Amino acid sequence: MACAAARLPTVESAGGFMQIKDSAGNPPDNSPSPIIRTEILMHVCDQPTVEAIYPFDARGVAKRFRHAAIFGALDALLPGETMRFCNDHDPLPLLTQLQARYGETLKIAYVQREPGAIVIDFTRQA
Repeated sequence: MACAAARLPTVESAGGFMQIKDSAGNPPDNSPSPIIRTEILMHVCDQPTVEAIYPFDARGVAKRFRHAAIFGALDALLPGETMRFCNDHDPLPLLTQLQARYGETLKIAYVQREPGAIVIDFTRQA
């Protein structure tokens, strides 16, 4: 199935005023010529994209909520999406829990594995 991008209204700036234009580029009224034109394209299908890497810094989550927050974030991923997990220690007990909970539907790959700096990509599989 091919991905599609929906063309959203554009925003134009002229004479210090912002104006929304329809998908055909027509202003709602007679306004000055645009100085800046920005088209916004939005991904509208459930196909994974290269940008589908979501950061999760565990160091900013209270310890008593950390595992629940990680499970919730992983549950929200679509197949093909990745959560990039950052932590100050290697979470070996967490990895065991994740393997038991997700099995083959979660790919675990270390990006960085140094004392005080752990980065792991968790990718949901189809």
